Amino acid sequence: MGDILGLIAKRLGLGLVILFVISIIIFFMVELLPGDIAQAVLGQGATEENVAALRKEMGLDKPAPVRYLEWLGGAVTFDFGNSIVTDEKVTTLIGERFKNTLFLASYAAVIAVPLAIILGIIVALLRNSIFDRVVNVATLTSISSPEFFLGYILILYFAVNWGMFPAISSLSEDMTMWELLNRTFLPALTLVLVVTAHMMRMTRAAIINLLASPYIEMARLKGAPPWKVIVKHALPNAWAPIINVVALNLAYLITGVVLVEVVFVYPGIGQALVDAVSKRDFPVVQACCLIFAGTFILLNLAADVGAILTNPRLRHPK
Repeated sequence: MGDILGLIAKRLGLGLVILFVISIIIFFMVELLPGDIAQAVLGQGATEENVAALRKEMGLDKPAPVRYLEWLGGAVTFDFGNSIVTDEKVTTLIGERFKNTLFLASYAAVIAVPLAIILGIIVALLRNSIFDRVVNVATLTSISSPEFFLGYILILYFAVNWGMFPAISSLSEDMTMWELLNRTFLPALTLVLVVTAHMMRMTRAAIINLLASPYIEMARLKGAPPWKVIVKHALPNAWAPIINVVALNLAYLITGVVLVEVVFVYPGIGQALVDAVSKRDFPVVQACCLIFAGTFILLNLAADVGAILTNPRLRHPK
């Protein structure tokens, strides 16, 4: 147990170092963008005195390293400053939107994870059959299609032609759970189509790789049915790579929803990021990017820990 806790502590420390490096990249990439933020806020008709006063108010008159340290100190306490456009606290501005993104990602994950694992087991049982080939073609097509393309195709058929679901995922506080699930079904389905293919193919590959093992051959020689060989013998030893790919795809569900939220006008953090970029609201841009990076690193850590806990060879390397 101590070895596992030590390994988790090392991975967590490495994740913090990576997040620190990413914060430097995020801040100084924004700094390198052309144009003057104060000038962009006030417009071309602003006087030099007004621009200078706003630059001082925003702290832009300080050297970049000093401003970075101040921003990092605030970010550690979840204080990302105020929005340039609305002067609202950034945490307040993106807090509710981040909850919406987490809901959409959870909605998609509840559908995608069991579906991918079940399909992976089935195609492993029926490998090299017509069903296996059809599923492989379908998953490769899904992986190769951009999210915005899949989203527009779903809107065309499910919203425009058939009228089953709304094309725009607008939310309100007085919505019932059924209305919420109905309005967010199309963006969730778009994400499901993308991540299910990755997880299904990894599950299939992990199980097929284990089917050539000696203990699997022994189980077959004892007369165990194919489903029992996979479920009771192969699947428990395939959990490590499956957990890895599931965690990575969950990270994608949260950090890769920008295009999906824009297509369906979903009020999530991805839409907030796009709006902030178009308005040059850099405090919001920096906060969204740092949240995406932190979420991805945290879920990668969860993937590593899950793989270690499910694999005795990793738990006891000696």
